[in-house]
Amino acid sequence: MKTSFPPVEEQLRILTRGVEKIVPGDELAKKLKHSRDTGTPLRVKYGIDPTGIDVHLGHTVPLRKIRQFQDLGHQAVIIIGNYTALVGDPSGRDEARSKRLTAEEVDNNARDYLAQVGKVIDLSRAEVHRNGDWFGRMAFIDILSLCSRVTVAQLLTREDFAKRYREERAIFLHECLYPVMQAWDSVEIRSDVELGGTEQLYSFMLARDLQAQQGLNQQIGMMSPILVGLDGIRRMGKSLGNYIGISEPPYEMMKKFMQLPDGVMKMYFELLTEVPLEEADQMLAGHPKEAKVKLARTVISQYYSEADAEEAASRWQREIGGGGLPAEIPEVGLDRSKLQDGSLPAFKLLTELGLCDSGGDARRLIAQGGAKLGEDRAAVDSYDQLIAVSDGLIVWAGKKKYCRVRLG
Repeated sequence: MKTSFPPVEEQLRILTRGVEKIVPGDELAKKLKHSRDTGTPLRVKYGIDPTGIDVHLGHTVPLRKIRQFQDLGHQAVIIIGNYTALVGDPSGRDEARSKRLTAEEVDNNARDYLAQVGKVIDLSRAEVHRNGDWFGRMAFIDILSLCSRVTVAQLLTREDFAKRYREERAIFLHECLYPVMQAWDSVEIRSDVELGGTEQLYSFMLARDLQAQQGLNQQIGMMSPILVGLDGIRRMGKSLGNYIGISEPPYEMMKKFMQLPDGVMKMYFELLTEVPLEEADQMLAGHPKEAKVKLARTVISQYYSEADAEEAASRWQREIGGGGLPAEIPEVGLDRSKLQDGSLPAFKLLTELGLCDSGGDARRLIAQGGAKLGEDRAAVDSYDQLIAVSDGLIVWAGKKKYCRVRLG
């Protein structure tokens, strides 16, 4: 049965949003036209190496693209790289991976990955393959035959390998197999389109060569920009602590979104939402805080409900953005014997409650106007100001550190 597809121009408008590079550039329209004329869905490949289990928004950029292909009627093909994961992706690394995962670790990670990936793509309409299904059947003579198709000179055109070679850093032979294996996956599943980041260009092009040698149609590569993290500079990554995980609670996601630098919001709107870019530009020309709340609510509602996103936004406004009281205020005990006529100097109160690590930190915080008292957040004027300490007094050290005093 043939599939009915939208007009090619409409598909291109949807699919090219947020794409940095298409190689070869003129082939996407041709493939979409042939697909529509024949009623045959394109096979769209995305490979995942389950070396970790936390999917963050950076991972969702190509996943959202494959969902768009799905919604237009094309076939999503997910490759779980249970054999490539045993090698480890060398892309962007200056050193070889020091620790190789076991097969059991990879399988466990794969299950968790798929559960999270299912929040973005429709797994019920996707093919899911493990590349161990074909690599595990290969004899040594098959591996030799595959390796004979690629030269060492070709491998050294990869930026990561070239850099390590120039700097006389180790490049192990098993690492060189990674891009060859990734490319052979495309032969096995007969992909028409492969999605990924710009660092995957070499593997995408190698896949085209191997497909041509096998007499197959050649795939095209669609490469997405690298999503920067909360610091607005480096790529989003858990190891850098600048990430937003799609399985984090809505309120935690909201708090992180509100830390975003204003300059990266356009990228987030483009890569993580379907909000028309003209509408995003209008919001960004207004108040940055309102645009940030809209961005956060839009993204959070993709992984939770709209009600969850609204509650997260309301709670942030209530507890942090609007100056209201947090829903939960930790209580800290303070021995009455430490008070002098029921009072303590401001800097000492902050250190006794553990809100500041030292008297120097407390003095700096007070000088910057960050120390406040009570529900109305009255400012502390000086470090030696005597504070009348009552049971239940709320003490603030900036917006994110606070406690309620319990005298004992």
